Amino acid sequence: MSTPSAPIDRASANDLLQRATDVGSVPMQVGAVLVLDDAGDIDLPAVRDAIERRTRAIPRLRRRLVDAPFGCGRPYWVDDADFAIERHVRALVCPRPGDEAALLAVATAVATERLPDDRPLWSVTFVTGLESGAGALFAVFHHVLADGIGGLAVLAGLVDGAPDDLPARQLVTSQPGRRRLFGDATRARLQSLARVPSAVGLLRATVGELRRSDVPKAARCSLNRPTGPRRSLATARVDLAPVVDVAHRHGATVNDIALTAVAGALQATLHRRGEGLVPEFVITVPVSGRRATSATELGNDVSMRPVVVPALGEAAERLVATARRRPAPGDAASAASVALLGPLFRVLAALRLFRWFTERQRLVHTFVTNLRGPTEHLAFLGAQVRDVIPVSSISGNVTVAFAVLSYAGTLVVTVVADSDAWPDLASIQGDLQTELDVLVCAAQGR
Repeated sequence: MSTPSAPIDRASANDLLQRATDVGSVPMQVGAVLVLDDAGDIDLPAVRDAIERRTRAIPRLRRRLVDAPFGCGRPYWVDDADFAIERHVRALVCPRPGDEAALLAVATAVATERLPDDRPLWSVTFVTGLESGAGALFAVFHHVLADGIGGLAVLAGLVDGAPDDLPARQLVTSQPGRRRLFGDATRARLQSLARVPSAVGLLRATVGELRRSDVPKAARCSLNRPTGPRRSLATARVDLAPVVDVAHRHGATVNDIALTAVAGALQATLHRRGEGLVPEFVITVPVSGRRATSATELGNDVSMRPVVVPALGEAAERLVATARRRPAPGDAASAASVALLGPLFRVLAALRLFRWFTERQRLVHTFVTNLRGPTEHLAFLGAQVRDVIPVSSISGNVTVAFAVLSYAGTLVVTVVADSDAWPDLASIQGDLQTELDVLVCAAQGR
């Protein structure tokens, strides 16, 4: 139970980075679509009741972010005294024909609708009208609330099997006073002095990472254009078991296969557009600082790691080359750049220059996020979750990005693209599916 003397729940430096860099025409909101096998007996009141009870075990879903007075430290999370489940959970009917394309169009519209900042930064949309009596839940949250690992923890807290018999929490309606905020911030600053030696080492690693000669500038091509307000989604799928087998045979990982397939699909798109060959793409991969987290420990703990992925040659050869270029696990230098880039980006955002910078950057072609989801099927109100579709975001001049998620034996790759820069979304979807199939078939001798 939250009390006035409970510790102040501060936003982390990484959380603030996500908040400060949300300056584009589309908010930095991410989420997942949970497709339910049979939603015929489920209605909106039942959905609201289940989620309301289950959020009692996820404090951050009932808190809003508040700025501290000057000199009193970072923003902090406080209980929302006006919390009402009706402000977070709604229902929509999917347009005909109710297939996946129509469902993804609904998800796109919801994900690009900015969440109000006067309440907890999340929403769930119950989608009806799908084919064969299916339904869907689309959970979306602002990136400041949680990273990908945290997002999976939130989903695990909302499906069947999560605690739902907890009593309603007694919310703290009064915010901490200025004196208490100042004292808490002062203690945090004093404690940070003890971490100066390790911070110096991290800074050196960061500078070394930023000066690396093996990560070239992203070659100029039509992949990098300023993005507008419209988005579109598409998916590609492959069975997970043969993907894992392919990875093991080539000394690679599932993430290496995803990167290889993305690079091949991007090269095919550029070729179709009549552009010259790009021998390699610079792809940024978010790397989590934790293997797992719980619904009570959300926030962001990620760094951005650039990977140079070859785009020419046979798929199996490119996979091996990508695996060889993979940094060693726990490579602090490769994952440290957020320590320096975070404050720099926040300064650019404060000066209203961050959007100008991201619309002209030549550091990266695209982003690929990879998450390991549940190995067994989930359920919601007794209906089996047959599919989980990740939804990520793009900004600046990165016109297309990819979100990869394994779930119950299937690997799903979602393509999110700027609708105007990518009128050929169906083409890259097909190219990506082909690349995944070729990688699997090549390892199986077919």
